[in-house]
Amino acid sequence: MRVFDYFGGDAPQSVVPVHEAALRRRVVQDRLSRVLAFTGKTIDDVINCPMARNEVRGYWKLSRQIDRSAEIRELERQWNAVG
Repeated sequence: MRVFDYFGGDAPQSVVPVHEAALRRRVVQDRLSRVLAFTGKTIDDVINCPMARNEVRGYWKLSRQIDRSAEIRELERQWNAVG
């Protein structure tokens, strides 16, 4: 039973369920792990070397852009379904 059930109201929209917050953290962590593995760098390299930091940052941004464009294409397919 939720806390808000006692008061007869719904949970505020700003409250994020725990599993969604964990999912967001997991996606970010997976993306960083993927980028680090691709570049062959460790987190220590990224912290200590500005060149490694810039390289990882570039691949991070590229990864985000690719993921976003894939999500946009998928949503457009759903919205503009033929048939």
